[in-house]
Amino acid sequence: MARMNRLDALGFFAGTLTTIAFLPQVIRAWRTGKTDDLSMAMLVIFSAGVGVWLIYGLLLKSPPLIVANGVTLFLVLIILGIKLRNLKRRVSR
Repeated sequence: MARMNRLDALGFFAGTLTTIAFLPQVIRAWRTGKTDDLSMAMLVIFSAGVGVWLIYGLLLKSPPLIVANGVTLFLVLIILGIKLRNLKRRVSR
């Protein structure tokens, strides 16, 4: 395996920071089940944007873009799933 160059190291560092920044929101939503304060539009648009960044990273074969956006997409989809579950429960009441 080739050694990581400085540019990729910088990309991994940036990706780690932005992904970790999102983690407290995921943990809070998971623990409390509450997502009322989160906009559905923001979650959908953010998911789409992260998904496009992931595709871009795949096309470039850029490990930092692939890993960071893959993990972030997974995390935002968890929150989106909780949000949708909560909306479904409200509608069925």
